[in-house]
Amino acid sequence: MGRDLGPDCRLCRREGEKLFLKGARCYTHKCAVARREYAPGQHGAKKAKLSNFGIQLREKQKVKRIYGVLERQFRNYFIKAASIKGVTGTILLQQLERRLDSVVFNLGFAKSRQDARQVVGHNHVSVNGRRVNVPSYLVKPNDVVEVKTDAKTLNAIKANIEITKERKVPAWLEADSANCKAKVVRMPLREDITYSVNEQLIVELYSR
Repeated sequence: MGRDLGPDCRLCRREGEKLFLKGARCYTHKCAVARREYAPGQHGAKKAKLSNFGIQLREKQKVKRIYGVLERQFRNYFIKAASIKGVTGTILLQQLERRLDSVVFNLGFAKSRQDARQVVGHNHVSVNGRRVNVPSYLVKPNDVVEVKTDAKTLNAIKANIEITKERKVPAWLEADSANCKAKVVRMPLREDITYSVNEQLIVELYSR
């Protein structure tokens, strides 16, 4: 599967805001967005006026990069969201938030979603007592997510919890950080998603 293996900080700078792709670094003075508030590249400092399509495209790219999904995956999420009764943009974000790697990140068990994807992929996470190594697995209400692994990795995850303790765990998750365990209390609501995202622009983009 293809992945963008370039510097994460360039992606944040391209979108003009912190996407929290580098974990603890994003909270320090070393953050690239704080140091260089312009897009990367030779002409990054020049601010070009975007068309309506450009604005919609940038919003879609931003959400893709926040959750670390590929174009085809993202489109599939949108198609599924459009087929479900309700507000398409909100349902799209709900699906992305319910991904297992996103849940592990939101609980503070990983410094970034990329780290969370690795924790899940290396078979360190169980859902309702069964090991799950698929980062795109969608959790549902009453699911119990738990980290089950060796002492070395468990200590590393507890260190991550300490580093990320300033991040607030979303209200739809009930965390037991001491035991690296959590319960999905309910479906995530739009107000639980705190990123500055205008999902309606994405709906308009795919509705062209």
